[in-house]
Amino acid sequence: MLAKLKSLLNYFTAFEIILLLSSLLVMTASYVIFGGSGTVSFIASLIGAFSLIFCAKGNPVGQALIIVFSIIYAYISYSQRYYGEMITYAGMTAPMAAASLYVWLKNPYGSSRSQVRVRSAGGKELAVIILLTVPVTVLFYFILRYFGTANIMPSTLSVATSFLAVAFTLRRCALYALAYAMNDLVLIILWLLASLEDSSYVPMLTCFAVFLVNDIYGFINWNRLMKQQNS
Repeated sequence: MLAKLKSLLNYFTAFEIILLLSSLLVMTASYVIFGGSGTVSFIASLIGAFSLIFCAKGNPVGQALIIVFSIIYAYISYSQRYYGEMITYAGMTAPMAAASLYVWLKNPYGSSRSQVRVRSAGGKELAVIILLTVPVTVLFYFILRYFGTANIMPSTLSVATSFLAVAFTLRRCALYALAYAMNDLVLIILWLLASLEDSSYVPMLTCFAVFLVNDIYGFINWNRLMKQQNS
């Protein structure tokens, strides 16, 4: 048991360990300060933090954890009438994470499956993904309006950034983390609005503030991984 723990600690850099522990500490403090409310949100936050640090390493374990996070987060969104988030994570992010898990396992770097082979997106590929984002976003806007989604404009914007993120994740491109960082900014606004009405959602707000920092690191590290792999 100790040997496995030591091996896991050696897998991460000192900065990554500090980042993970800091993320867990901040989210735990948020949970405790607000009277232990929002337990489901707190659990989702912890799972999300672990998923991001593994994704930043290009490890498929991160995608498996995202599937779990997406299901829990969809439930939380439903309870707050953020139907856009619910539909996006249950109907798009979770299935795409499953597809990405398969693709990452099929495209390892070297003999180990603990790191995906990173690639860059060409101009045509970027154009196609961006063009696909437009009709998906418009379609979701009308779906969200039909269901009476709360805060419809940021919810619709969240759909757009989420689609970009999952598309780049599937394509094994570092831009996935940049798109998720954009999505984090939108979700910080959404859950800030929810927290003003119910403090039990503060852990969810804290969650995405922490996610923003982790996704920025993920973008930086994936560019580093790509340089290392190409060399």
